[in-house]
Amino acid sequence: MKHIRVLWISLIVLILDQITKWIVKTNMDLYESIRVWGSFFKLTYIENPGMAFGIRFGDNMFFTLFAIIASIAILIYMFKMKGEHPIARTAMALIFGGAVGNLADRVTRGSVVDFLDVEFFDVNIPAFKLLFIEFPGYYMDRWPVFNVADMGVTIGMVILLVFVLFEKEEQPTDEPQSDLVH
Repeated sequence: MKHIRVLWISLIVLILDQITKWIVKTNMDLYESIRVWGSFFKLTYIENPGMAFGIRFGDNMFFTLFAIIASIAILIYMFKMKGEHPIARTAMALIFGGAVGNLADRVTRGSVVDFLDVEFFDVNIPAFKLLFIEFPGYYMDRWPVFNVADMGVTIGMVILLVFVLFEKEEQPTDEPQSDLVH
């Protein structure tokens, strides 16, 4: 039963995500923007029919099916890792809560409600050629608008990445272990 407790984290992310989206949807007009902290932080109501960062390929059904399959896979993996480190399980719970939050939007609205609008830093990747492939480059002067579910997924991924990079594996020793002090 202890391994199910981590699902409370997922539920909290899901509830916060859906409540904040409901507040935005009922109190703001689509594309309306409210300055909270100058131009650095604004609430801007948009509906994103694509993936993260507004990336689109395929139709909404593709994204919905992908989100369902990914959510089920994450849930199965969370149950399989019931004896694993609590940090890794917490990270997976954050990811699962965020995935389900955005999936709920896709199923009920056909798009995801985003509203957190932050001026983070400019990204400028110039066009370049690698071998025989030409990359067109990319410029972003404002961070894409996101939501609480996206925060859950992102924070969970960062925690998981840091955990995997810095986890110390126990090294097997050739000497038998003994509780006796020599």
